[in-house]
Amino acid sequence: MLPLFLLSLAVFVALSVPIAFSLALTALVLALFMNQVSAALLVQNIVRGIDSFPLMAIPFFLLAGEIMNAGGISERIVKVAGALMGQIKGGLGYVNVLASMLFAGVSGSAVADTASIGAMLIPIMEGEGLDKEHSAAITISSSVIGPIIPPSIPMIIFGITANVSIVRLFLGGIIPGILIGIGLMIGWYFHARKRNYRADGKFSIAEVWRTSINAIWALILPGLILGGIVFGVFTPTEAAVIAVVYAFVVSFFVYKDLKLADLPRMFVATARNSAVVLLVCGAALAAGYYITIAQIPALLADALLWLAGDSRLILMLVINILLLLVGCVLDLTPAILIMGPMLMPIINKFGIDPVYFGVVMVVNLCIGLITPPVGNVLYVGCSISKLTVLQLSRAVLPYIFIEVVVLFLITYVPALITFIPSLVR
Repeated sequence: MLPLFLLSLAVFVALSVPIAFSLALTALVLALFMNQVSAALLVQNIVRGIDSFPLMAIPFFLLAGEIMNAGGISERIVKVAGALMGQIKGGLGYVNVLASMLFAGVSGSAVADTASIGAMLIPIMEGEGLDKEHSAAITISSSVIGPIIPPSIPMIIFGITANVSIVRLFLGGIIPGILIGIGLMIGWYFHARKRNYRADGKFSIAEVWRTSINAIWALILPGLILGGIVFGVFTPTEAAVIAVVYAFVVSFFVYKDLKLADLPRMFVATARNSAVVLLVCGAALAAGYYITIAQIPALLADALLWLAGDSRLILMLVINILLLLVGCVLDLTPAILIMGPMLMPIINKFGIDPVYFGVVMVVNLCIGLITPPVGNVLYVGCSISKLTVLQLSRAVLPYIFIEVVVLFLITYVPALITFIPSLVR
C-alpha cells in the first residue's frame, strides 16, 4: 500500500494537479484499492480537517501580514535593521537577514516575508552594486526564518496534527531561528569579502535611535504576541486576532499609511491564501484516514526501525534525510500533514520529545521552501527578482548548505530546542 500511495501522489503532482486535489484523489485511489469507497465519508473527513478552532489562527496571521505590508510596518522594520547593520561591508545582506528575523516575529509565513522584504530590498541591493542572484538568494534563504521564529503557521498545523503544545513549539523555534540567521550572516560575510563589496557610511547611534522610535509600535508586536501566549493571556488563535487588530490600529491611526480602500484587496488575498491552506488541511486529513486504514504508518515504522535499529541518532538521521527529500517534492503544509501522523508513532516509541521533533521537522521542511523543483518561496523570489529558477537555484545552494548544517546541529544538540520551553515551564 505504501508504494501505491507514493506512486499515486507522485503521478497527480507530476500532472500539475493542485496539491489539495492530489491528496483527495490519492485518498480515493486508496479507497478504491481497499474497496471502501464512500463519497460521504471522504467529504466528512475533508470538512473535519478544516473544522478546527486552532486553524483559525492561520487566516488571521495571514491578514495581519497583509496589513503590515500595506501599513508601513514592514518598511519600518527594514529601516531599523538598516540602521543597525547597513554600514558594514555588503551591509544590505545583513540587513536582509536581520529584517527577516524581526519580521518573523509578526508574520509566521515565509512567503509573506519574501514578498514584503524582497520587494523592498532586492532592487535596492542591486542598485548598490550587489549582484542580483545572491541578493535574491539571501532574501529567500532568510525568509525561511519566518515560519521558525514564533508565531509560526507550520507549527500551528503540526501542533494540531500531532496533538502537541503549540506554545512549546513556538518557544522551541526561537533558538533555531536565531542560529539560522547567524549562519546566513556568516555565509554572507564570506560572499561580501569575496566580491569586495563596499561599506556605506558609519554606524550612528542617533540613526538607530531615530528609526527605533519611529518603528517602536511595530517592534512591540512580536513581544505582545509571544508574551501573551506564553503567560496564558490568550491562545495562539486569539493572539492572531489581536495581531490583526493591533496591526490595523497602528497602521491606520498611528502611521496613517493604511487606507480603507486597501482593505477589500487584503481581505480577498487573505481569503484566497487561507482557502488554499485549509483545503489542503482537509484533503490531507481525508488521505490520512485511508493511510491509517491501509496501515501505511506501520509499514513506514517497520522500515525506519529496520534501518535505525535501537539508535535514536541513526533514526533522526534517516528521518532528516527522508524529510529533506520530501521537502523537495511537497510543499510545507501537505508535507507536515502527511508525514506528521506517519512519523509520530515512531517518535513516541523511541521516547523522543514531540516538541523537539516538531521543531526539527518544521525546520527541515522549511528548507524545502527554497529547494527546487517545488519550493514556493523559490518561485516568489524568481518573480520578484526576474531571475530564472536555474539562476536563483545555483545562487541559493550555499545558503541551503548552511541551513542543513544548522538542522543537524539542532537535531544532535536537542537542548538548543528544549531549553527555552523547559525554562518557561
